[in-house]
Amino acid sequence: MYSLPRLTYEQVDVERTLMFSLPILRQGPILPLLAFDDLHCPVAVPDAVLEWPWELLDDCRRIFGCEVQPVQVPKDVILTSLNQVFDMSSASAEQMLEDISDSDGLSKEIEEIGDLLESEDDAPVIRLVNTLISQAMKDRASDIHIEPFEKKVVVRFRIDGVLHSIVQPPKSVQNAMISRIKVMAGLDIAEKRHPQDGRIGIRIAGRDVDVRVSILPTAFGERVVMRLLDRSAKILTLPELGMSSMQFSSMQEVVKMPHGIVLVTGPTGSGKSTTLYAALMEVDRVNNNVMTIEDPIEYQVQGVGQMQVQPKIGLDFSSGLRSILRQDPDIVMIGEIRDLETAEIAIQASLTGHLVFATLHTNDALSAIVRLQDMGVEPYLVASSLMMVQAQRLVRRLCPHCKQTRAVRDDDWAVLEVSSDMYDCSELFEGVGCEQCMHTGFIGRIAIYEMLNVSDAMRNAIHDGKGLPALRRLARKEAMVTLRQDGVRHVVAGMTTVEEVLRVSSEGVLEI
Repeated sequence: MYSLPRLTYEQVDVERTLMFSLPILRQGPILPLLAFDDLHCPVAVPDAVLEWPWELLDDCRRIFGCEVQPVQVPKDVILTSLNQVFDMSSASAEQMLEDISDSDGLSKEIEEIGDLLESEDDAPVIRLVNTLISQAMKDRASDIHIEPFEKKVVVRFRIDGVLHSIVQPPKSVQNAMISRIKVMAGLDIAEKRHPQDGRIGIRIAGRDVDVRVSILPTAFGERVVMRLLDRSAKILTLPELGMSSMQFSSMQEVVKMPHGIVLVTGPTGSGKSTTLYAALMEVDRVNNNVMTIEDPIEYQVQGVGQMQVQPKIGLDFSSGLRSILRQDPDIVMIGEIRDLETAEIAIQASLTGHLVFATLHTNDALSAIVRLQDMGVEPYLVASSLMMVQAQRLVRRLCPHCKQTRAVRDDDWAVLEVSSDMYDCSELFEGVGCEQCMHTGFIGRIAIYEMLNVSDAMRNAIHDGKGLPALRRLARKEAMVTLRQDGVRHVVAGMTTVEEVLRVSSEGVLEI
């Protein structure tokens, strides 16, 4: 009996695979393969079952019109390949719109579905919404925007932090699309005057996806934004975050501290939660009681007690954090410090022997100190509890398939706030655009960091209530690397461009 330990997409006979529906193929599971090693019509079957799916093999013989030869492959490998085939072959939103007319099927009743790739519902709007979500996952989108205007509806995907127009459905299907999304999210389809928020739990190609839905009434109809979160995605570790060796060492020291507060700052979508989860992966979860309060819980971490904020029942960050501290925690993670009460509880917790990780919305690391004071936290409390503040941004990574070199310009180093003498570099890279990167020149993102380790001098300045200009002068004296300066290492390495670093970083944050 022939066996294979693994499969690639190129080994699968896609044409014959699509002769069956995905649920039928998953029953075995079973997967038609392309001919190899003199095998005629090979079919992958699981290698760890007592009885092979003989009925499905008979179906293959009848449909293919020839004898088939079973090839033993691990079951999980077959299932992964099946999901990939049907995901790659699923229709795009533009193709789906060709099936939609102004009146066809728009009033059909809509119901919940399981895996979107297994859905065989004939209602055009249902298939359009399913296709939009599955295409968004395929295109690595983080958000889907459905934007109504006077005479048109525009659907845009946020990919690598930038919005791209995808399709313009007919204006006549606008209400049906939004009603479908409301049903999936458990919202009131009759309510069109007030904003609504909901969540959808679905499966796409065997992956669990959490969709947060926000609906807002506007002048030309309800506007919908859906944020996609792939729960099956791997949690990154600290070495995988792309920190410099000095930044990595500082973070490793921080996660081993017995107490204190560590802040990660940046705008929405800058990877703050990813950094905090990576930090939690480094702490001793066996000998410590680690607890979090989040909104929402993005990933499940083994050995960590995680609590979801629920404002509708009065469970906000401050009340939840107060309850967590009665659970005898050693390490606490706070999804976001939004008000004075949460900030004071977090700081008091850090002063009473707890290590606290939290996020804060500020433009740079030093602004976090001023932000806490503006909330009403006393400077001496900030000075005595704060261990480190890390600001971060995500810059788009150059597509490896189409990037090309360009000569260094005279102003490249000046705008990046570094001296040209620091780098022996005569060429940089820029994106051209190709099919793999959707002609953007970028695939994926990588982080740049601004890390403030609170020294004794900085602690004294905070205690004395020094303003932001004085704190910036001190940080410059202590050679703190700014976001823009940290981006240089990725520019020189050919990972991103000067323009990308300038786009996401503040200008002259240390200049007074």
